[in-house]
Order: sequence, then structure tokens, then C-alpha cells
Amino acid sequence: MTQIVVLDPITPGTAARLRALLPPGMTLDHATGRDAEHLRALVAGADVIVSGQIPVDAALLAAAPKARLLHKWGVGVDNFDLEAARARGITVARTTGSNAVPVAEFTLGLIIALMRNLSWGHHTLREGEWRTNQSPKPSLMLSGKTVGIIGFGAIGQNLARLLRPFGGPILYSKTTRLTEAEEQALGARHATLEDILEQSDVVSLHCPLTPRTAGMIDRAALRRMKRTAVLINVARGGVVVEADLVEALRAREILGAAMDVFETEPVPPDNPLLRMENVVVTPHIAAMAADNFEKTIGQMFGNIARFARGEGVPDSDRVG
Repeated sequence: MTQIVVLDPITPGTAARLRALLPPGMTLDHATGRDAEHLRALVAGADVIVSGQIPVDAALLAAAPKARLLHKWGVGVDNFDLEAARARGITVARTTGSNAVPVAEFTLGLIIALMRNLSWGHHTLREGEWRTNQSPKPSLMLSGKTVGIIGFGAIGQNLARLLRPFGGPILYSKTTRLTEAEEQALGARHATLEDILEQSDVVSLHCPLTPRTAGMIDRAALRRMKRTAVLINVARGGVVVEADLVEALRAREILGAAMDVFETEPVPPDNPLLRMENVVVTPHIAAMAADNFEKTIGQMFGNIARFARGEGVPDSDRVG
């Protein structure tokens, strides 16, 4: 019997949905909290560890002597200590491409919510205020605007497809440039990071968190942007220097920002971004779509079943 442990605290309903999809010969347990002692006890007998947002460090892996597979519930593995996993002979896998459409759709929603003051209007009206002509910033259309996409993998490319009907230029930054035919199909043009920052009305981040991208959007980068531009981050919090972003927003160096990810998660309640009227914030939920659940879990459990049979994880989902 293969024991799977999910480190993220999940509801009984979600646990039941997961167990209903389990391959034969597997059991599943899950965390009920985030404290380190609880997590170490939970993984003591685990064969497979699954994590979405919970950090997996060397100490946690050391508490799981039987574990041979560490699987991301999602795509980005920056919350995993890959060297520690490698040293213990633990294979690391992820569900490549599984959340591309949900995150792209969510990004489009954030862009419109921010540019048209939807979140602000919702909040103020629920507080009993009718502030029709007192919005914190101009309400702007997305149609015809230039959108710069930094990181152009599956999510960025799906966002480009969603943006095409809005009729504005789409710029993208990617380490390996697409072919001319691929660019034409997506209606996107390759550009440098500097050009994207300077030319875009919307700058949307979709790159992984790496040593190269950590802190990439700092005060200097923000000052390159138009004063009428907005920043969207559904990538990783560490890509943006939050203190610099707060200062840029206060100084009106950019028009606004929408953030689904943060430098510290869960977000401390005193984070200034939570209280700014020209900011839309959500708690790292861009990938969560109920009608994408079975597809994602099927991909993850398929990888786990193949690994348990000794077949290994497909190269497309194997990390390192």
C-alpha cells in the first residue's frame, strides 16, 4: 500500500474528492495545520509527499525516511529544497501545464478588476458607501492597450490567446524566442524586458522564481513603467520587491497593481498592499478552479501510480 501525504491543510470535502480519485493500492492523509511539528509527524510514514504551497525543506524530508517521491500540486517548485531531495534520492515531479487555462483566465479577471476599479467598487459599496465619482484612480478600458507578458510558457501563451479579441499589441519576454509562425498564431511579439516595462499599459508576470528573476521588479524597473500602467503578479511573490512596489504606488509612479502572490505567504495582516485602494489582492488562488480539479489530480495521481509501478515519472513532469 502506497501512502500519500498532502501537506496543505484541506477541507474534508476536498479530501473526499481526492480519495475518490485515488488509484488502487493507495491511501491518502492530509495536514490539518501548518506548524512544523505536525507536518513532521504527518510525513513519518509517507511514501509520497504532495505539496501545493507548503515549503518542503531538508528538515521535513529528513522526517520522511520512506518517501521516494515529492510531487508538486501545481507547477512552481520554488518552495521545495531540490538539493535536499536529490541528496535523499527523492524524485521531484509536478503537473506541468495543468493550471495554465485557469491561471490565464484569473489573470484576465485581475486585469479588468484593477483597471475598471471593480474590486474597489465592490468593497466600498459593501461598506455602505456610494462613491460613483470618487474612485481612487481613473477607470480604463483594456481594449487597444499594450500588454507585456514576462514569462511566456503555457500560462503566458494562454493569456495571449485570451487577450487577442481586445485588439491591443501583445509583447512577450521569454528566454527562448518562439518561431515566427508561433508568434503569428498568438498575435504576440518578442521584446526585451526593458521594452516591455517602457511600452506596456499592463505588465503581467508569469515567470518562475529563480536566482535570475528574484527581485527583478524593483524600484528601478517600476520607474521604467508608464505612470498610467498597472502591474499584475500571478507568478511568485519573490519576483517583486514588495517594499519598492508599495513606494511606487504611494508615489503614483504606476497606476495600480494586482497581486495573487506575495513575498511572505500567508500574508501578514500589516502588509501595506492589503490596505491600498489602487491594489487588488487575492490569496494565491489563481490556479484553483473546481472544474479543473479532476484533470489536475488525474495528472498527479497518474504520475504517482506510474512511479509506484516502477515506470518513473514522464520527462515532461519530472523536475531535474
